[in-house]
Formats: sequence, structure tokens, C-alpha cells
Amino acid sequence: MKGRVAIVTGGGTGIGAAIVRRLAGQGVRCVINYASSRDDAEALAAEVGEGAIAVQADIVDDAACRDLARAATDAFGRIDFLVNNAGRTKFANHEDLEALSAEDFVDIYKLNVIAAFQMIRACAPAMREGDASAVVNIASVAGEFGMGSSAAYAASKGALSTLTLSMARVLAPAIRVNAVAPGYVGTGWFEKRLGAEGFAKLNQRIAASVPMGLATMAEDVAAPVVSLLDPAMRAVTGEILLVDAGSHLDVGLSRRPGKDN
Repeated sequence: MKGRVAIVTGGGTGIGAAIVRRLAGQGVRCVINYASSRDDAEALAAEVGEGAIAVQADIVDDAACRDLARAATDAFGRIDFLVNNAGRTKFANHEDLEALSAEDFVDIYKLNVIAAFQMIRACAPAMREGDASAVVNIASVAGEFGMGSSAAYAASKGALSTLTLSMARVLAPAIRVNAVAPGYVGTGWFEKRLGAEGFAKLNQRIAASVPMGLATMAEDVAAPVVSLLDPAMRAVTGEILLVDAGSHLDVGLSRRPGKDN
């Protein structure tokens, strides 16, 4: 993978940052996209080296997606990998049908689905010129089982999984398209809100509730993402890989879908 170029949307923090670190560790030159986390993205670019650059773009805007792709080709002359990691949610109990508005659904869908499509479209011309181009979308078990932080989030991630299949079909054989669907992921987002002690207790509770007995961390998601990008995976496309420490094995048994985190 050394010398190839990757764009990671929402790459300055959390799962995106873990993916950037792992890619850079394999010699991939990363374009770290951010919407507002400039300091984090620029610090990460300096940390990982390999020529990494931080590029601001609000990818809900199609023109910004095209500018981001252009920034990558201007800097490196190619795009080999795209990771559609940027996303958002609104927390709302699934049973509370009044908790979400139409605007909430549209707002979430714009970033979680439409922006991913726009990024694929913007990057496709350059990626078609490569010999091992690949896209990985960050979906969610929420979209596979109708659970998670809200019904709007679950619906958007379900749509992203369907988009993954559509794009895998139409972009083959030049570009492989797969998705990784995490469950709970212990990131700094939780730690900032819960504090170190609360975060540790949450991870303990999660670990006790899943077959693998661990709380999935950002690095645990980054590993399969990078594996799916690897040219050695040339025969794999249109796959949605669940990364949730086996939590999905219990869906419909010990837990109710609307209650899961």
C-alpha cells in the first residue's frame, strides 16, 4: 500500500483518526478531511507524516466534495482509497415517535448518505485510473438491525449499506466498494461527556454484554477498514462487515433493538 493516496472524511478525530494512523503506518499518504476540527486534523497530519495534509470541506456540499478530490490530485496526482467516515446523529428514543422531525431525518441523511455518494462521484474519475482502487463506507449495525441512537440514524445507515451495494455493482471492476458496520465504539466523544471514570464504567458494561467480552475501540474499527482497502483483497466487493464484538449475535434475544446504544 506504500505510496498510495487515501481521502478520509471526518478524519481528524475518533474512528477517522484511527484509520489515518493505520494507513499512514503502511506508507499511505492521507488527505485528512475535516469540517470544523481544524486543530485536530492539522495536528494529526503532522503526527503521522507520510506527506499527510489536512483539508477543510463541508462534504454535504457537492462542490466541496469535488474541491476535496481536486485537492488530493493536486497534491499527490492520484486517489487510490476513499473512506467515507464522516457522519452525524441525533439521539432519540426509538419509542418516542415525536422526538424526531422531518428536518432531523434530512439533516442526518445529507451527511450520512448523500455526502458519501457525492464523495464517491467526485473521486471516481481519478480512482478509475488506479490499479487497485477501493472505497470503504463506515456504516453501522444500527442500519442493519434498526437500532442505535435514533430511528433517523438507523435509517440513514441502512441507506448507506444499500448505497454500498449499488456502488460496488456499478463501479466494478475498476473500484471495489465495501462497508464496515461498527456497533458501540469507545471514542473520545464518550470520554469527553462522561469523564474518565464514567467512560471506563461504560466500557466495562459494554464488554460484559457482548460475546467477545470487550468494548470495541476506534483502532478495532480501523483495522478491518484498512484490510478492506488493501489491494490483496481484490476479490472482495459489496461486503458489509459487522465490527461489534459479536453483539449482533444477541439481537432479538437478550436485548430489544430500540434499547441498544
